[in-house]
Formats: sequence, structure tokens, C-alpha cells
Amino acid sequence: MARGRRSGQRGRGRNQGGKKGPERPTTEAEMRAAVLAAIEGSSKGPLKAKDLAKELRIGTHGYRAFRRLLAGMEAEGVVHRIRGHRYAVSNERTTVTGSLRSTADGHGFVRPEQGEDVFVAAHKLESAMDGDRVVVRIDRRPPGRNPEGTVVRVLERAHETIVGLFREGRRISYVKPLDPRQRRDILIHEGETADAEEGHVVVVRLTSFGDAHIGPTGGVEEILGFLSDPGVDVLAIAHGHGLALDFPDDIEEAAAAAAERGAAEPGPDRVERTDLLVFTIDPADAKDHDDALSIRRLDDGAVEVGIHIADVSHYVRPGEPVDVEALARGTSVYLVDRTIPMLPHVLSSDVCSLAPGGERLAVSVFVELDREGRIRERRYERTILECAAGLSYEEAESVLSGEGTVRTDIDEALRTLDDFARLLRAERKERGALDLDIPEAKVILDPEGRPVDIRKRDRLSSHRLIEDYMLLANEVVATDLEARDLPGLYRIHERPDREKIEALAETLSRFGIPLRQRNALKPRDVQQVLERLQGHPAEALVSQLVLRSMAKARYAPENEGHFGLASPAYAHFTSPIRRYPDLVVHRVITEALIHGRREGLPDRDTLPTVAEHCSAREQAAAEAERDSVALKKVEYMEAYVGDVFTGRISGVQPFGFFVTLDDVFVDGLVHVRSMEDDHYRFVEREHTLRGERGGRAYRLGDEVEVQVARVDRDTRRIDFAIPR
Repeated sequence: MARGRRSGQRGRGRNQGGKKGPERPTTEAEMRAAVLAAIEGSSKGPLKAKDLAKELRIGTHGYRAFRRLLAGMEAEGVVHRIRGHRYAVSNERTTVTGSLRSTADGHGFVRPEQGEDVFVAAHKLESAMDGDRVVVRIDRRPPGRNPEGTVVRVLERAHETIVGLFREGRRISYVKPLDPRQRRDILIHEGETADAEEGHVVVVRLTSFGDAHIGPTGGVEEILGFLSDPGVDVLAIAHGHGLALDFPDDIEEAAAAAAERGAAEPGPDRVERTDLLVFTIDPADAKDHDDALSIRRLDDGAVEVGIHIADVSHYVRPGEPVDVEALARGTSVYLVDRTIPMLPHVLSSDVCSLAPGGERLAVSVFVELDREGRIRERRYERTILECAAGLSYEEAESVLSGEGTVRTDIDEALRTLDDFARLLRAERKERGALDLDIPEAKVILDPEGRPVDIRKRDRLSSHRLIEDYMLLANEVVATDLEARDLPGLYRIHERPDREKIEALAETLSRFGIPLRQRNALKPRDVQQVLERLQGHPAEALVSQLVLRSMAKARYAPENEGHFGLASPAYAHFTSPIRRYPDLVVHRVITEALIHGRREGLPDRDTLPTVAEHCSAREQAAAEAERDSVALKKVEYMEAYVGDVFTGRISGVQPFGFFVTLDDVFVDGLVHVRSMEDDHYRFVEREHTLRGERGGRAYRLGDEVEVQVARVDRDTRRIDFAIPR
């Protein structure tokens, strides 16, 4: 009875006048919901933690746990703090969560998964750094411009270490980051310089990220050398992007054991296909041969094409140490002077690689094509192969052009493959797939790693042939994944958003080319534009502009189609040595479609996380590869300061215009500050800088002569000027 009276008394104390109030939340889910309801229902607006606790009847004994729950909700971006340490509910109108990308002038843009980028001025970034995942409060939405905001929370740090130049001062030392997107110098703790000297390139481990007023601090973890030392520049880029150059000893040992185990036992349902004429076509210096081809003529004029892919899944099992390491890396990275593989060399360039010189294990897709190149049938096998030859692209090209020979049977197979590849290409063109011929730079290095030439990388018929059959295999596999409702990873490419389409249309109008059907843009509409520009001096430039207007392709567990390829279903399957998503898809194909099992398939619940991680690692790898090439371009142009080149204007901004040189595949900026003959005004709709007095104009796509004015290796910048 006494306990009953006390219980009743507590109830009356909570509910004044004996009225029955809401039950106090008991589970974490109920508490989180109650927090949101309390904030949203508050007549005072956002509430402090103590006010929230009072509203929810959290006693002193539960206050500490309540503060931990609030901190967790804040870390997730569910709520955020505003001025006065008051909590507000985050929603798409008041806050945005996304990845921060810094600009060269210190400001930033936060890129959410959906919606517009949010501009964040430098003084509103707080401690956030390039690449961090942040919550931004929307401060204002200026008409016709990006929303503007303030970083209110850093959810995930992109960098634990920073690479930069060590600067030794009288009282304090600091490190100036080499990446121009990392604008804040890092104060080095006394006694944590690791004996670094002035000018050393060092890796700093951050111990504090600072805030809006105080910069980050840290200690020197590794000295890479001086920037002028051979290879240090590219090494710095690798460290700057968080790329693991070497494998831990335990991973190397596990890979060696996996290689030995896999070679000793080829596994069930393996079909010997050593009678097939199989060969690879790769760059001359390639070590990891993911794919090989074969072709066999059928009686009615059709052919059976074999697309043979290294059976990495036989050697690398889910959850084992090598698999965990491969997932962490996500992809191989091809820097200008070195390859950072996803798998240890004993696997990537030895037992898994489909190189000639012995039997190799593969997952083979056999596709029957009729005389018109249409797919009749397909089947999958786990095979044992023996490659007859490893051809370079140049060797294959000489056969296709009729200027060379490899071997009579290989020559004939190559020509037949090329005939059917052209049929496949024509079918893709007919449905509207984009064929963006984007020129790439090929940097030629001497033995010391110094650039001696920069050329435009040729796109040969042999390159197209391989592309055609890899695209075929990837589409066939994706179609089968979807038809059988199998868990996997798709390569998706979404339709570009309306703003980017409008911007592209305005740019194309500069060349007198209308972009029709903007509201329901199809890949065919864009491809017709590219076809109209074939042979035009601005063809490469417009291809670049089209590429920039497209959404980035990414990995996803659900099929959403591939806009650029005009494909209803697409997956990456053909490069499991160097891409983790391909390995995931291989496991699904071998388990479900070859062995007929479903119990060993990937867990659907984990696939979204894997997809997001692999997309992020792919982006980091692409940025590192671009940075390494850009670095060598700058180094190469140091010898040409003062020289005059001809180029074409590839971009126009209020601060100047970018020029791509004709003879050397290099870009640089002509800054308006150097254009002293007039005061130039930016005409956005015309993509033009126009002189106010003389009327001289510099337009997108114009041919122009420029002089190399300045080259800065530290900031990786090349400045041009108009010759006087």
C-alpha cells in the first residue's frame, strides 16, 4: 500500500491538478521522437538542452544519458545547434548534409545527395576542411544563385593526415599544405617535428582541427624528402589522397596463401577451355590482365564471342583479410609514375592475371551474336584457359589497319572481332548512347621521373574494340542480375538536372547549335549535337562541356539505368583485379548462375554502404590521378617560361580564361589582372570577356596566342599572358 501511495503521488506531481499527461518516453527510439516533437511543438522555437530535459521530464539521474542522446542526434545531422546552444530540427529547408568541396580562394560548396550545392563563405566554414561530410544551416536563398549557408557540424572527417611543406620559424614551426584546397597552415607542436628541415615534404597527423579562429595543429609523422627529389612530388599526392602505397605484411602473407590455395584446387564446375584461341589486348606496360577475348564462327554466319574475365573471386573470399583490404581500397590507382593496386602483386599481376604462359582461371561469358550483331544466347562458365598471346593496343591496331601481323589465326580472329564490334557500336549509337571522345594527356617520363613530353593519348580502333566487348559483357550481366532479382551492384548514371541542361544549352548556342527537348532530354539528343561538331576545331572542347554537364556515374544496389549509355541496365563486371564492385558481381554470377546456389549471395542490407564507399574511393582515385598528371604538366612547362604557344579558350570566368595548348596537351589561366590593355567585363550568357573601351572579346572556343608567364609547382598552377 505504501508503494502504491508513493507511486500515485509521483504521478500527481508530474501532472498538475491530477490531469493525465503524456507518458514519459522509455526507449531510445521513443526518446528521439519525443525530442523532435518537443522542438517542433515549442512556442519558443529552438530549445536548450536543459529546457528539452524539463519538457520531457528527464531527471538529474538521467540527464547525462540524455545529453549523449542529443549529441548522437546532432552527429547524425537529425538536429543542429544554433546561436545560444539551442537545438533545432534539421530538415531540407533549414539544413543540408553533404560533402564539402573547397575552392582555390578558400570558400566552399557543400554537395548534398539531392538538390543544389550550398555556397559557404570561408569565414563560415568553422573547422571544416575539403572532403569533410558536414551539416550546413541554410542562411539565405538568393534568387538565381546557390543557397548560402554556415557549417554547423562536421559529421565525418575526410583527412587524418595532411601533406605539406615544412616551414621552420623562430618560435613556431608549421606546415603549408600542398593541396591548394587545404588553405589553413598546420601548427606543429614543439618536439613533434621529427627532425624535419625547412622545405621538407612531410606527412602531418592532425591532433586538432581548430575552429573558425584557431587553425589546426598536429605532429610530423613521416618525412618524404624535398620536393625536388625524384618521385617525392607524386608520393606526396598519394599520401595527400590517403592512398595506401604498401600492403601490411599480414595481408601479403594472406594473399600468398590464397594464391597457393587457389592454384592447388580449381574448384567445382570448372570447364577446361584450353582449346580456345584466347588473347589479351592491353597497354604495352600492363601487368594486370583482367580480360581476354575469343571468337568462334557458327554455321549460319553467327559467332560466339567469349569474354573471359580473371576469376578473382576464386582466390579472394568474402570476409577474409585480403577481401577486407580490397574493399577498403576500393580500386587500383594509376598515378603518372606508378600503380597502387587494389590487390597484392602475387594476385593482381601473377596468379589472377590472364597473361600468356600457362593455364589461368576465368569467369567466361559466351555470347552468341547473329549476323547483325544481335544477342541470341548467352551462358556463363568458370573456365580454365591458356592465352595464346598478350597483344599491345598498338600491335592489335597494326593488324586491324592491315600494316602488320601477329599470327594468321590471331589476325583473322582480330578482324572478325572488329567486324562484330562495329555492329555492336552501331546498335548503341542507334539507341542514342553517347560517344564522348575526351582527349587525355599521356606524360612521358625519363628514368628519374622527370617529364620529357606530354602528348594527347590516341584512341585507336583496338581501344574501341575492347570497349565494345566490355560494354557488351557488362550489359548482359546487369540484365541477368535484374531479371533474376539477384543482389548486386549496378553502375548507374542519372539524367542531368535541369539547371545543367540549361547551362549546356546556352553554351552550345554560342556555337550555333540548338539543344532541343530540354525538358525530356535523351542521350540521342546530346549525341546528335556531338555528331554535328565532328571535325570542328571545338569538337574536343564541346565534348568536355557535355561531360561536365552530366551527372557522375556511381554504384548502387538498385538498378536505375545508365543515361550516358542509353542502357536500361549496366554493371561493372570486367575488371575484378582493379575494382571491388566487379568482384562483388562476380561472386553473385558464379554462385547463382553457375553453381545454382543462393545461400552465398551478398547481404542486401550491406550493399548500399559498399556502393557508397566504392563510389567515394573511385572519386578519390580519379582526383589523385588527375593531380599527378597536373603536377607533371607544371614541371614540364617550367622549361618554357617566356615561350609563346597557340591554343584554344576552354573556359571563361570573371577572373580570366583558361587555354588548352595545341602542341602540348597543357592548360593554363590568363588572369584578368594580366590583361592591361583594357578593363574586361565578364558576359556570362556569351561565355565571353569583353573590353569596355576597345571592345576586344575573348570567347569560349576562340583560338588565341598565349605566353607562358609563370609556373608554380607548389600550387600546381600555370599562368599564361597575352603576348604584347
